[in-house]
Amino acid sequence: MTAFPAGTILGYPRIGRRRELKRAVEAHWAGKSSADELESTAAELRAATRRRLADLGLGRTDSSIPESFSYYDQVLDLSVALGALPTRFQNLRGADGSFGLDALFTAARGVGEHAPLEMTKWFDTNYHYLVPEIGPETAFSLSSGRFAQQVAEARADGFTTRPVLVGPVTFLALAKASDEAGSDYRPLDRLEDVLPVYVELLASLRAAGADWVQLDEPALVSQSLPYADAELAAAAERAYAVLGAAADRPQILVAAGYAQLSAQAWSVLAAAPIEALAIDLTRGSLPASASGLDSKVLVAGVVDGRNIWRGDLAAAFDKLEAARGLGAAQVSVGTSTSLQHVPHDVADEAQLDERLRSWLAFADQKVEQVVVLARGLVDGREAIAADLEAATAALADRAAAPGVRVDAVRARTASLAAADFERGNEEERVAEQTAALGLPVLPTTTIGSFPQTGDIRRARAAHAKGEIDDAAYEGFLREEISRVIDLQHDLDIDVLVHGEAERNDMVQYFAELLDGFAVTQNGWVQSYGSRATRPSILWGDVSRPAPMTVRWAEYAQSLSQKHVKGMLTGPVTILAWSFVRDDQPLAETANQVGLALRDEIADLENAGIQIIQVDEPALRELLPLKADDQAAYLDWSVGSFRLATAGARNATQIHTHLCYSEFSVVIDAITALDADVTSIEAARSRGDVIDDIRDSGFPHGVGPGVWDIHSPRVPSVDEQQAILQRAVDALPHQLVWANPDCGLKTRGYDETVESLRNLVAATKNVRAGISA
Repeated sequence: MTAFPAGTILGYPRIGRRRELKRAVEAHWAGKSSADELESTAAELRAATRRRLADLGLGRTDSSIPESFSYYDQVLDLSVALGALPTRFQNLRGADGSFGLDALFTAARGVGEHAPLEMTKWFDTNYHYLVPEIGPETAFSLSSGRFAQQVAEARADGFTTRPVLVGPVTFLALAKASDEAGSDYRPLDRLEDVLPVYVELLASLRAAGADWVQLDEPALVSQSLPYADAELAAAAERAYAVLGAAADRPQILVAAGYAQLSAQAWSVLAAAPIEALAIDLTRGSLPASASGLDSKVLVAGVVDGRNIWRGDLAAAFDKLEAARGLGAAQVSVGTSTSLQHVPHDVADEAQLDERLRSWLAFADQKVEQVVVLARGLVDGREAIAADLEAATAALADRAAAPGVRVDAVRARTASLAAADFERGNEEERVAEQTAALGLPVLPTTTIGSFPQTGDIRRARAAHAKGEIDDAAYEGFLREEISRVIDLQHDLDIDVLVHGEAERNDMVQYFAELLDGFAVTQNGWVQSYGSRATRPSILWGDVSRPAPMTVRWAEYAQSLSQKHVKGMLTGPVTILAWSFVRDDQPLAETANQVGLALRDEIADLENAGIQIIQVDEPALRELLPLKADDQAAYLDWSVGSFRLATAGARNATQIHTHLCYSEFSVVIDAITALDADVTSIEAARSRGDVIDDIRDSGFPHGVGPGVWDIHSPRVPSVDEQQAILQRAVDALPHQLVWANPDCGLKTRGYDETVESLRNLVAATKNVRAGISA
């Protein structure tokens, strides 16, 4: 047995410190660089990551450095490696039978007649993965050598790294049934067929020089999947019996992060013929000792891989010492999850307040924490006493800092009563809105943003640098809003938006205008593919010093006789897409944000805005993975939305938007939001969510998206009409709206205009059918 290191991380950001991978991939998509040039840039990024991690204290040759690179998504990488792409992509195999980069990117984004794989959230994070489509026709075979090539590449550079793959149980548990199989098909039933390919894949990694391999199995912590704990544990027992018995394989580390490992899975993995097990001790607690653990390494995930706070190192070390009591052959320090969920380096944030910076730990600082704690495990607590004391002092300083607690904010939340969360009678609202708004059957609208062009980004950058003054920048934005309004008039869209040219991000924009937040310059985190966001830092009590969106909405409304929506981001999404303070319950923080938005809605109404959209795309995202925790979450999350919107007048139509939210899982909560209209992603699944809406008896207006904006494809009139017709056939047509899946920020104008023309044409065709 090759020794396991005293400390490791489970993954590292792969987009580059300055989003180098994003730029390289998008240049390749645009035809500005070859596949070889893209491969060269990626190899340079991987080499830079290995060197950086070694400089931070991880070993070059002890497998403590994970090999976790991906061009787009780690689940898609497995689909490609296992040959498990759907039938529509099989013609993209190369002459040697393998799938290359073109196949990977086509499956991710869609090209022509190749509709992309569905995309959804990775457990309770803002990272999106590509959903495998598995059916009886899926023929598993080793179809890519990329994992082994990266191991060999590292070896040639003097590193022995640990390749990271999604484990077989999680891969199948996250899959959906293929179109050929039908919705009742169970991908997990294909376990016996996929395991031989995993055995072959592990052998290729060993031959390339891997001493250890990491298989990520977060499905074993989740109770939000269509499989029971016992069934997943049984699948894990069978999977690791087969993989453990393979002759030519690296040693296996099974990592189960994001929550508490189920009791059944813990017993199974402790007894399985694997060499190491990693568990999350930031969102889970120490389990009981289990049979078989005495022959294994226990990687204790005491450094949080999902937040950016420096944390309590003394408490983390206490957990490590307690973990030794479980009787494992070795306890090693680990992160709770991959560090792909946090930015690279606090040192890149010189503009942040120095005091705030002292409370933070991004990926590089978390690596340093792992190294410190590992030294403590080897040399004893006294060897790291100064480091522990410094972290404790930072915690105390944070608790006492001005703005962390604001009496006026806390007094307002403390005075809330039940009536503050209740809106007017729904029948009365519908009647007043129908009279006030005068909308046609199947109103057309968009979700909010229009393309963020190069001109917009350049103007924003020039303003930030002081190269243009406030008046010039405001004039530019007014011209952009006017252009977007004129375009929507030309397209004959019914309910307009102002396009959000002034907004850099749907959360950061508000974070910059609310007290209690800070924003970063380089704190990029991958959301999906080449898309990265900069989560804001919610560090103190939240309040609104001044209106945030009113002048732009009021100006846009002045340009049209049609209704222009006011556009806000909801409290749950603001929390989900920020790094939120961990020193008080999320419910308290959500209500603070809800009250700030309530004030904004009142000001929008007073400015003449009669339709206001409060987006909550992250409502499903934050749903706890454990069933016992979900009711409390749904109570406060729905409550914060209602707090924000309940003050609206009956005649004001409140919209919300949810994307990739697995509507059926939280249908009761979405109903309880009491929004007048809810738009939701539906295009990648070709409208499957409509059946869930129908079966639930959803009483409010609904806009199932008919255009997948995460793909560069332009959907035809017929394609969009089919989804809209499906909605009209299943639901009362008076409730149905026509809209894209999401905002249009990442799309180009040519595809946007063509797609929206098709959307309007599709809507008019369906309207004609209703009239007939």
